[in-house]
Amino acid sequence: MAIKNSKQMRISRHARVRKNVSGTAERPRLCVYRSLANIYCQVIDDVAGKTIASASSLEKAVIEKSDLTKTGEAELIGQLIAERAIAAGCKEVVFDRGGFKYMGRVKSLAEAARKAGLSF
Repeated sequence: MAIKNSKQMRISRHARVRKNVSGTAERPRLCVYRSLANIYCQVIDDVAGKTIASASSLEKAVIEKSDLTKTGEAELIGQLIAERAIAAGCKEVVFDRGGFKYMGRVKSLAEAARKAGLSF
């Protein structure tokens, strides 16, 4: 049995979750990806294969607030994605944490999106 590194383990966890989690037009998927420096999220309709809304820490609105920590950036991105998803007509989503643990930046993004009006 081959030993897997942390990236391979995350990918296998994500594949296991994606077997059961899929986004529809009524309830799209909020997908989160976290790198060492940045965090990205998208609201995806898997049936149509389209991205409804997206937000990342590389956007000008987030970069201008340079005093934020990584967790603070994740909260701001959670608010942005919730506003954009609601503007696009999606109030309910399915949360896909991308194989990452539900803690730290992923948790703060999810909680900020909930506070801003998304339900999942």
